Amino acid sequence: MKAIRFETTGGPEVLQVVDLATPEPKAGEVLVRHQAVGVNFIDTYHRSGLYPVKLPSGLGMEAAGVVESVGEGVTRFKAGDLIAYASGPLGAYSQFHVVKADRAVKLPAGVDANQGAAALLKGMTAEFLLRRCYPVKAGETILIHAAAGGVGSIAVQWAKHLGATVIATAGSEAKAQRARDLGADHVILYRDQDVAAEVRRLTDGKGVPVAYDSVGAATFEGTLGSLARRGLFVSFGNASGPVPPFPPARLAAAGSLFFTRPTMGDYQATTPELDASAQALFEVIASGVVKIDIGQTFPLAQARAAHEALEGRDTVGASLLIP
Repeated sequence: MKAIRFETTGGPEVLQVVDLATPEPKAGEVLVRHQAVGVNFIDTYHRSGLYPVKLPSGLGMEAAGVVESVGEGVTRFKAGDLIAYASGPLGAYSQFHVVKADRAVKLPAGVDANQGAAALLKGMTAEFLLRRCYPVKAGETILIHAAAGGVGSIAVQWAKHLGATVIATAGSEAKAQRARDLGADHVILYRDQDVAAEVRRLTDGKGVPVAYDSVGAATFEGTLGSLARRGLFVSFGNASGPVPPFPPARLAAAGSLFFTRPTMGDYQATTPELDASAQALFEVIASGVVKIDIGQTFPLAQARAAHEALEGRDTVGASLLIP
């Protein structure tokens, strides 16, 4: 089978197309024949070494496809089922992959492999951010960074469904318009405008009770300055680089703020949590509340180009690799 591997960490140029033997599922595992593979920012963190992995390594944590075979003891799926997974193990950038049966979900009627691979990781991230990390309530005004991106585009739609007023940020006017089309009430161009000042203006000086920040270093100060007293800073990505170290006293000085760096793994740690999160996602997709926009697709062999586009902020919505 064809797969993407890297032997050293670095830029997109370290990604290589290789031939590997098709794996066999062990007890509790399923072999998936991929139809679509999700491309996510966490993949660039693994490739660059920001999140260390054992080398040489495969790449990618999210894909959808057909169950080719099942290992001993698996009753959750059978051969021929259309499933998706979003929590690894690393190696989704491939034609086939073996995953634990209890970490995958069956795709319901009306959700195809492309939608599944585009939606699962990003959509379940939006689910836990908006419903469990900080349960957004109707009438609240919240801040969502990178609103035209994969997680952001889902989060804006879902937050509007929950009844929130959404202040979004984007890196260009084209992406700002996309955020408006998704339902954002206000959009700030974070590269050109003072985010904190704009948020204060839009909230009559109060700030927001929660800010969701996947950008990292470039937006840290603006996010910190946008929060209301006892507000929550949810840092869930590093698209522009990691958040700089800061003394806890800054949180006290800014209004007894809270800061969290959540991961999806801790919010879908058990199979019931995984199933509940996926079900909530599939429900908002089926109802039309959330529309999954696949902005760009690349052949599997062009994984390098996909990473270059993602890190160059040249993508909108979800990106897929097609084996």
